[in-house]
Amino acid sequence: MPGKPDRDAAGATPLWDIPTRLFHWSLVVLIPAAWCTAEFQYYDAHEWIGISVLALVLFRVIWGFVGSRHSRWADFLVGWRRVLAYVREAAPAPTGHNPLGGWSVVAMLAVLLAQSASGLFNSDDIMYTGPLYYAVPSGLRDVMGSVHDAGFNLLLGLVALHIGAVLWHQLRRGEQLIQAMVRGRAQGREGRAAPRSSLLALGIALALAGLILLGLTFAPGAPPVATGAEYDLSF
Repeated sequence: MPGKPDRDAAGATPLWDIPTRLFHWSLVVLIPAAWCTAEFQYYDAHEWIGISVLALVLFRVIWGFVGSRHSRWADFLVGWRRVLAYVREAAPAPTGHNPLGGWSVVAMLAVLLAQSASGLFNSDDIMYTGPLYYAVPSGLRDVMGSVHDAGFNLLLGLVALHIGAVLWHQLRRGEQLIQAMVRGRAQGREGRAAPRSSLLALGIALALAGLILLGLTFAPGAPPVATGAEYDLSF
């Protein structure tokens, strides 16, 4: 009927659209993969994983403005009074992210953005040099290296907090968070508006990938190494 949201095969409107779910589960795979490739010094793979994470985070930021209703920032980012009211159980839980969970999403994305972007300028001075290492002064390189080292520990803490919160809501409060993120909906977790087209999300993702690859292609390389012939070594 006109004016009603699209429904899935079971007759319910999805809470989480396909792009949001793909984004979420891609990070579930890529974050452990980033740790493993760094730990075992597979730096080429680590670099591409980091670039993939960067593209995913940038996509999610944009999707938060133009995507489906419950994926938009305006749907779940609220002021501190509403956050406190939710924590004190003085406010009902919303359909999508709760007020506290919404800001945890922002924190996670901010750390992932800093971690993936800083890796582009990082180097271990032996086996790995990031694709944008020579694009910035040495002082900024040092800052980026420190951000990359510290950011990983912060990211681990946020991931542990996220998993713990999901399990608490899932097992203690009986909220089907995992089912909704897998299938798009679950009992008591259904959307209130039709999701945006996945083709729009695909177009945004391809445009971002193209811009990132273009930027990396034209990034400055290592400066030429001076040879002894260029210096007057006579006394």
